[in-house]
Amino acid sequence: MLVEIWSDVVCPWCYIGKRKFEAALASFAHRDDVTVEWRSFELDPNAPARRQLSTNQQLAKKYGMSEEQAQAATARVTGVATEVGLDFRWDVAKSGNTFDAHRLIHLAATHGLGDATKEALMAAYFTHGAPIGERATLEKVAAEVGLDAEEVATAMDGAAFADDVRHDEQMAGTLGISAVPFFVIDRAIGVPGAQTPDVLLSALEQAWSKSHPLNMVGAPSGGATTDAGDSGEACSDGTCAV
Repeated sequence: MLVEIWSDVVCPWCYIGKRKFEAALASFAHRDDVTVEWRSFELDPNAPARRQLSTNQQLAKKYGMSEEQAQAATARVTGVATEVGLDFRWDVAKSGNTFDAHRLIHLAATHGLGDATKEALMAAYFTHGAPIGERATLEKVAAEVGLDAEEVATAMDGAAFADDVRHDEQMAGTLGISAVPFFVIDRAIGVPGAQTPDVLLSALEQAWSKSHPLNMVGAPSGGATTDAGDSGEACSDGTCAV
């Protein structure tokens, strides 16, 4: 079963959603048969490599609120993050353009390290105050997850995986995805937002049932038979054939 997750590395609800999905997946009976692919989504494709404003200043400017109101909003998100074991440090977060971060995730995925790189990038931004749009951050994260430094440098110097990022974003548009996180299971079930683990688990189970329907062998009968065991006797509606 394929689970595609559209998200951005600077989206707080995406990180929270990642933890909630991981909890759901851990409870899913068929988790070993699930493949997770991270899909690119840029919240602000026109962002500079590094913003000069703080997170609260950015929110205040974008939504026309006071910095005090912005601080209250980020505090609320921080509280939710804490509940799922995340440490958000808005005071040191350094936002910026995430296009190259998404390219790095695609590169890492070719080595089976897409999830590890996604996690490391989010931790670097939300917890460690690393400037997410700067090359030094990407190279440090790449080294942490075990990617080859020369391969990373070559990719970052050129346009490697740029088409993959754009393709993900085009797919998001085709599927009607305008906000993240967004979970797509087997291209049949979509789950918007950082839903609870129970909701995500239910979606996984529903998708599994759709792609693995129960095949009936024989037909249970409520009637008696002279050949015990041949008719698939069963109890139903409060009665049993005996």
